[in-house]
Amino acid sequence: MPIPPISSMVSLILAAAALSAPATAAPTAASATAAAAAAEEQVQGARDLSQRLTVPVTIAGGGPYHFVVDTGAERTVISRELADRLALAPSRQVTVVSIAGEDLVDTAIVPSLKLTAGRGRMVGFDAPVLAGEHLGAEGMLGLDSLRSKKVVLDFKKMHMSIADADEVPRGDGDEIVVTAKRRLGQLVLVDAEAEGQKISVVIDTGSAVSIGNDALRARLASKGRLGVVIPIGITSVTGERTAADYTSIRRIRIGGVNLDSMPIAFANAGIFHHLGLDRRPALLLGMDALRLFDRVSIDFANRNVRFLLPGDAFAAPPRMASLAPGRG
Repeated sequence: MPIPPISSMVSLILAAAALSAPATAAPTAASATAAAAAAEEQVQGARDLSQRLTVPVTIAGGGPYHFVVDTGAERTVISRELADRLALAPSRQVTVVSIAGEDLVDTAIVPSLKLTAGRGRMVGFDAPVLAGEHLGAEGMLGLDSLRSKKVVLDFKKMHMSIADADEVPRGDGDEIVVTAKRRLGQLVLVDAEAEGQKISVVIDTGSAVSIGNDALRARLASKGRLGVVIPIGITSVTGERTAADYTSIRRIRIGGVNLDSMPIAFANAGIFHHLGLDRRPALLLGMDALRLFDRVSIDFANRNVRFLLPGDAFAAPPRMASLAPGRG
């Protein structure tokens, strides 16, 4: 099957996952002008919910409600509209870390939340309440609900599932397995490079685009390895807007996988500071990159990520996602 296209969106909701136009090369001056003109037309939110990978959950036995899964977020979040509809009691304010930094937000007490296909449930917890237009869904599952789980994104079937992780991981023999280290609940892939520069990679299913930090940009710029830069704006789940620079990187390697001509937005994202990754080259790998694969499995309990390349990637010439030489 052909490799899915990467979006050339220039103004994005952090929790959005749908992609549109192909962009497999560095932006040109002409595309920069067109992108700037279209910036305000490309904002994603609730209107694209039908195109997104979501999982059904029940709240206090009611539902199902459709939640996106954000492996870059620490906490499970509920939309203000759903919290009002369920008449959930308000609770204390908490600090939420997003790409824009830290924000103090309201919470609501969720009596219980259960994945319709799972056994475990979360009971009596405070969930940050955010506007549905910024979440792009009725809620968002964060790391607090995923710590012992395996998240499987099957892009071939356009299906997402969450299950209890196996004590002894089982997988497809064609999968490429990349082990990870745990940092504040996040899985950080350290066997990775961008243009030969070692980087730390965090899988972020809540971000429509892949985001690099200032340290990575500085290293690549010093080597003349950045394409034409397009100024863009990224809107976080809290509604705050952050300036970013959109460009591409010729090659990124993650374990045994190469990503070629990879579009990337550089921004001073709050999550890099929160994870202590602001001073070293680091990358949030968003849905634009993850969609290049037939399947991506994120196993939090066993600390690994499994990538299944598109079926024709093993026989065809190298494409956007391919095996790294000597690592198959």
